[in-house]
Amino acid sequence: MSSSGRSTSRTSRARARPSRRSRTARFEEREFHAWLRREPEGGRGLLLPLGDDAAALPSPRKGALLLTTDAFAEGFHFFPDSPPRALGRALVAVNASDLAAKGGHPIAFLLDLLVPPGTPANWSHEVVRGVRAELRRLGAPLAGGDSKPSVSKVLVGTFLGRASSSHLAPRSGARAGDLLLLTGSVGGTGWAARKMGQASRAARVRLHQEFLRITPRLAAGRVLVRHAHAMLDTSDGFAEAAILLSEASQKRILIQADRLPLDPRLRRARLPEAERLRLAAYGGEYELLAALPPRAPPVVRRALARVRGPFAIVGGVEEGRGAWLLRGARREPLPVSGWRPWD
Repeated sequence: MSSSGRSTSRTSRARARPSRRSRTARFEEREFHAWLRREPEGGRGLLLPLGDDAAALPSPRKGALLLTTDAFAEGFHFFPDSPPRALGRALVAVNASDLAAKGGHPIAFLLDLLVPPGTPANWSHEVVRGVRAELRRLGAPLAGGDSKPSVSKVLVGTFLGRASSSHLAPRSGARAGDLLLLTGSVGGTGWAARKMGQASRAARVRLHQEFLRITPRLAAGRVLVRHAHAMLDTSDGFAEAAILLSEASQKRILIQADRLPLDPRLRRARLPEAERLRLAAYGGEYELLAALPPRAPPVVRRALARVRGPFAIVGGVEEGRGAWLLRGARREPLPVSGWRPWD
């Protein structure tokens, strides 16, 4: 190895050495993703950078293989008495939403079940039945997985998908002048969360099922990815997605408050505007936020109409930094995600 190579190696090791703050700071998902991207080995040989909705690997046929994984943990994502079949369906759907953000087609799914000793066997059977029901709807098989004992119930899903390597719409791809398109509506899960805070235990479990009814926008994603410069899903809310898009693309993201497609219940509710916005930004809708060139929307409108994909143009991209909400003539920072389970 040359002397310059040894010097680079020492520098890499120095960068990788944890600081005093990194050893004591609380875990934050966004900061963790940023740390991964800074690591010397981060993203090497991949078609998408670490921290995007899915990983993309080159395929021998000039396509891309997509890999994505997500997890549900009891006490954070579901109650002890949440319906296990609904959990299985939701686990598949949240992973499929990440495929949708890259225009992907599902191929196969892996399921990991971590359950405490003594858990009734029917609980795991019902999870698998829910997984298989959603996979049948998406046209992909349950291909395998693992099961292990654990101190609490944890479900982990991994999806394999395929996509075009030339149309992956990375989060880092937004350009000044782009328009921002948002599928579906926002605020439905925020509204349910507000009701949960005022409900009995039994009512909370019923309301929680609204969080578990997820429809991944796979058809819309395959339409949008052919035109989008950047795209990501809004699992943690449209505001969090806009912030992530701004950070990855190093552009200023502007969202117009009066263009947000609010859930009808939230739109009709008599609430202070600040509370309405907080619930709209709560997250859990699993919609898609796409940065599109200005000439694309008429084409996109026609294509989305064919797949019955509701959407709204909610803002734009410009040179600069940060993610901002426009309320009339006022500009203010977008609120962060309402749902942060470690708080």
